[in-house]
Amino acid sequence: MFNKIRNALALLKEALQGNANINYTEGSIAKATVLLAIPMILEMAMESVFAIVDIFFVSGLGAEAVATVGLTEAVISLLYAVAIGISMAVTALVARRIGQKDPEAAGVVAGQALWLGVIVSLLVGYVGLTQAETILSLMGAEAGVLETGSTYTSIMFTGSFTIVFLFLNNAIFRGAGDASIAMRALVLANGTNIVLDPLLIYGIGPFPELGLTGAAVATNIGRGLGVLYQLYYLCRNDRRIHVHLRHLVIKLSVIGQICRVSIGGIAQFLIATASWVFLMRLVSTYSAEAVAGYTIAIRVILFVILPSWGLSNAVTTLVGQNLGAGKPERAERTVLQVAKYNMAYMGAVGLVLILLPAWVMSFFTDSPDVVLNGTQSLRILSYGFVFLALGSVMTQAFNGAGDTMTPTWINGFAFWVVQIPLAWMLSAGIGLGPEGVYWSVFVADTVMSLVAFWMFRRGSWKSRYV
Repeated sequence: MFNKIRNALALLKEALQGNANINYTEGSIAKATVLLAIPMILEMAMESVFAIVDIFFVSGLGAEAVATVGLTEAVISLLYAVAIGISMAVTALVARRIGQKDPEAAGVVAGQALWLGVIVSLLVGYVGLTQAETILSLMGAEAGVLETGSTYTSIMFTGSFTIVFLFLNNAIFRGAGDASIAMRALVLANGTNIVLDPLLIYGIGPFPELGLTGAAVATNIGRGLGVLYQLYYLCRNDRRIHVHLRHLVIKLSVIGQICRVSIGGIAQFLIATASWVFLMRLVSTYSAEAVAGYTIAIRVILFVILPSWGLSNAVTTLVGQNLGAGKPERAERTVLQVAKYNMAYMGAVGLVLILLPAWVMSFFTDSPDVVLNGTQSLRILSYGFVFLALGSVMTQAFNGAGDTMTPTWINGFAFWVVQIPLAWMLSAGIGLGPEGVYWSVFVADTVMSLVAFWMFRRGSWKSRYV
């Protein structure tokens, strides 16, 4: 027993510190999964902490402030879709090159990905700087939300480069199997945000009282420091992957390759997040309290789902590197094994949220209407957690293989053919209100996961090389 505990602690230490010499295409699948999954789970958990911390401190400013955060997040999630889509391609390409034992080619991919990040950041920043009020208006914001929230929205959009580069840089490290760097960057970013949030929102000590604007400033400062940390390690020579000046010379063929693989990834997440924007718009037709309750519930769910995504992200790297090494059967065994882990975890978390949703909501607000809406959504969405765990692993297996179009078609069917019509029919058609929206999400997630598993078992993804 003592030896098992000692070995487990040694494995945990190795996962947190990172090992630039380990080969993920050989040896124990369980060990390879743990070494990648632990820092990736912590990385995803740290990303979700941004949402939880912001909503925790902002909730003290009232329902309108929470609604502003929710509506802004709904639109900025489109940027997340673009960043995640590009990151998906970068992870697949870097992982494949590392599996082929070609770190120079991996460095070229990383360098060209940084140029794409600059372009996306400039475009999104300009929109946020000039169209903040228009964005909130299109989302159905009430007059009070427009009055208090436009500055917050503008800052979040103009600071979007921190989001883009956090995703891109971490995708590079994950593809290379150096997930501990990605994790530590998010720890630094979150630690800064946690400290600055209350200081700048409420004006504690010598800091100015900026209210909702303070939350935006704190978040962007924290993320900015995380990006600087990433760039420092990306330029070092002692990591599994590094970027030199020669890798930053523009190579249109490589950029084209990234864009080609990214198209499916971007479309994949745009389909999912655009459907979420539609759902948020539908919920906003009822009340600010409904939006606030749904926003808090989604933030809580992201806190438990993002660690699950971290486990799924380990599949992306392992599939990419194993296919690069010419080991497709090992890649398949890895996916099925990680799926079991993920379903067990999400099933346990879902049970807690089903049984204690009001208790969870009480940590963020004491408004009865907000608690009621949040409780409904937490419980209903948690019913589908086991299916969602399966679907997220299957989806990332396709993405790791460079087959980003299969999940795109699956998402299109589940979220736009099933979820959107069902949400309108249940909420407005038969009068369930916001509760009908929550049930549509449950149904769509279940359909998406079952279809993804069926497509995975067909095995065509094994021949999709990038």
